[in-house]
Amino acid sequence: MPRLSPLPPETAPELKPHFDFFLGTLGFTPNSVLTMQRKPKLVEALAQLNAAVMDPAGEVDLGFRRLIGHVASQVSGCVYCQAHTLLGAKNFGTTDAKLADVWTYATSPLYSVKERLALDFALAAAAQPNAVTDAQFAELQQHWSDTEITEILGVIAMFAFLNRWNDTMATPLEATPQAVAQTALGQRGWAAGKHQAA
Repeated sequence: MPRLSPLPPETAPELKPHFDFFLGTLGFTPNSVLTMQRKPKLVEALAQLNAAVMDPAGEVDLGFRRLIGHVASQVSGCVYCQAHTLLGAKNFGTTDAKLADVWTYATSPLYSVKERLALDFALAAAAQPNAVTDAQFAELQQHWSDTEITEILGVIAMFAFLNRWNDTMATPLEATPQAVAQTALGQRGWAAGKHQAA
């Protein structure tokens, strides 16, 4: 049960352009944003940050950026964001098989060495306290450009905010991301938990 319920989109009609931004990437306005509209400037700031972090003109693949967000969300335990990132990755062309292997990326033949290093970096950067070492960063730089690393860390940092928000609010999970996550990872133990919609 949510600690604060999402409000109807018409509560703050001036936020419609920001709500519409999410229609293009997810197909719906997330309950997290509908809850956040109690403070409209937060919605505006999140939409701006999300547009920058997930900029289609970036160098890191859009689907893979969502997988980075998924691994970062796994570290913090936010299943709401785990489901959303799987849906986003699928919407941007990640295969079902690759989604199903995201928890075992370190040994999956579907993930390249380059991708594994980025996801290891996401695990370390999302940890509390931060576990990124100089050696790990130097190895990452052998496979990813400084611009790409900036994009990768932007994803991790944005999801740090979203993980705290959604896990604290017990944001109810929408049907579409729940179905994608259940299909991809349900047999591996993923469940909506406190984010289960009523």
